[in-house]
Parts: sequence; structure tokens; C-alpha cells
Amino acid sequence: MNRILFIFSFLLFTSITSAQSKVGTIDVDFIISQMPQIESVQNELKTYGETLDSQLKEKMANYQSKLNEYNTNVDSFSETQLEEKQTEIFELEEDITKFRQNGVQLIRIKEDELKRPLYQKIAEAMDIVAKEQQYTQIFNTGQDGNLVYLDPAFDITNAVLSQLGIEVKEQ
Repeated sequence: MNRILFIFSFLLFTSITSAQSKVGTIDVDFIISQMPQIESVQNELKTYGETLDSQLKEKMANYQSKLNEYNTNVDSFSETQLEEKQTEIFELEEDITKFRQNGVQLIRIKEDELKRPLYQKIAEAMDIVAKEQQYTQIFNTGQDGNLVYLDPAFDITNAVLSQLGIEVKEQ
């Protein structure tokens, strides 16, 4: 009976210790900020933003031109022309409003597109580090992370930076 109890206890202890997980943390936002490629991403985003700004300025200039033409010639328009001009101006206003609203989304989409390869590199390096150090779970402590407490001993951010061959820049 003691032997069966010993074997059962041993198996229970072994299964408990082998089932334990090792949890680590990583600050992906910090790693992104340290990557040399982030400068080109920021430059491309700036250029893209400037392109959107120039398109908005064009739309605004076209709108202002149509509005000035309408105000200058309002007395000479027939009822049909008046309705057409008003509809045209209203549509331009709507187009400008939609363009402004979509501009923020377009920049976010472009940023995600440009950062995707950086995130893939981080994921690959994190995978290597996590396997080497036998982590079963890694939580992101960056901007979107919401951990209340973390032990720096379980933070793999610097190990991932090393795996990527990146030295930490002074902040």
C-alpha cells in the first residue's frame, strides 16, 4: 500500500511540476523604437501624410473656387443652374468631410503595413528566445499591455534585442 501511495505521489508531483508554465514579458513598442528600420518607416509615413495633405488642399481649393464662382454669379444663374451649383458644392463639402475622416484611418493602415515586417522579425526572435529560455507564455508590456506587476527577471525584451542584433539606444 505504501508503495502504491509513493508511486501515486511521485506521479502527481511530476505531472504538477512539468505542467507549470514559465511566463515572461516583452516590450514590443520599445523594441520597435530601437530598430534601425523605424526611421524609414517614419519617413515613409511622413511622406504619405504629406501626400494626403496635398490632396486635401487640392479638394479645398476646388471647393473654394466653386463657392466663389457661385457667390459671384448667383444672381445670373437660372433656377436649374442654381440647384446644380448648390448640389455640386454640397457634394464637394461631403467629399472633404469624408476625406478628412478617412485620412486618419488611411495613415493607420499605412503604418500597420510598414511595421508588419518589423513585427515579424520581432516575433521570430521572440520565438527563438522563448524556446531557448523555455517560456510557455510571453505577455506584451508595451503601450497596450496592462500588467500590474512584472518581475524584470522574466522580461525578455533585451534578449530579443540581442537576438535581433540591436544595441539599445540612449533615450
